[in-house]
Amino acid sequence: MSYTLLSSPLQGFTDFRFRNTFNKLFGGIDTFYAPYIKLNGKLEIKPAYQRDLLPENNKDLEIIPQIITNDADEFLFVAKYVKQLGYKELNWNLGCPYPMVTKRGLGSGLICDAPKIKDILTKVHNQSDILVSMKMRMGYEHPEEILDVFPILDKFPLKNIAIHARIGKQLYKGSVDLVAFEKCLKNTKHKIYYNGDITSVASFKKMQEKFPSIDHWMIGRGLIADPFLPSMIRNNSTEYPVNKLELLQEFHAILFDAYSESLSGDTHLLLKMTSLWEYFAGLFDNPHKTFKKIKKSKSLKNYQQAVVEIFATEKDLNYRKG
Repeated sequence: MSYTLLSSPLQGFTDFRFRNTFNKLFGGIDTFYAPYIKLNGKLEIKPAYQRDLLPENNKDLEIIPQIITNDADEFLFVAKYVKQLGYKELNWNLGCPYPMVTKRGLGSGLICDAPKIKDILTKVHNQSDILVSMKMRMGYEHPEEILDVFPILDKFPLKNIAIHARIGKQLYKGSVDLVAFEKCLKNTKHKIYYNGDITSVASFKKMQEKFPSIDHWMIGRGLIADPFLPSMIRNNSTEYPVNKLELLQEFHAILFDAYSESLSGDTHLLLKMTSLWEYFAGLFDNPHKTFKKIKKSKSLKNYQQAVVEIFATEKDLNYRKG
């Protein structure tokens, strides 16, 4: 059975710089979802969002923009904006689990409010021809919340519903709930995409066997933790390329240069790169020691020296293993 691999949007990580570099060096992803646009009550698109979606910044990529909102007018405003850029689809985020979002009735905090979801979708479909898709958790407090929303969603011509098989208050902790996800498959007419804990070729195969009707698979944190994963899934291989370290080093160097140009000041750059290493470290022989070395870097000079040492040590380890 053929399948499609999708990059789940991760706020603060999967911007156009990351997407282009990833696509160039690793590949394997068919479609990238852009991190969500959030308007904060003002009908204006921030420059950072504009840059992220500009067609010239996404030339070789298939991109789907995303919005997080609980307001129909905001939805329509963003729909009009992305259509002007040439996008035909807008994904609605009802999945974000973070309390600072959910407490405001956004992301997975909106799933419990079925009437509001209905009102927004009604107005959007009445006033725009944008193709709407959904990215959802199964609820915030409990996984049955989504089941109460399905009868409403079934009344609209949604392109698909991508479901992260957790509830919002879990954040990313604990296991995915595959029993609850299976209930989702049985309780909607819409096409369902799967998202959650695809972190290895083995876990992907396990999900494929568990849900043979699914042919669209979203990879979120697993994409950052192991950028080789999509191509390994494609090749049905658990073997990393022989130039794994060189590719990782090039990935880091390109991202470092790109963020050096776009972020203001060393502190912001250090924070950005450290957050990436929280994931990258897992690809090294001693993840804890690797990330500790990065975290101890309190200046850009020390950070760059730490990165050089990390790659040199890993190359030496690999040489001795071989």
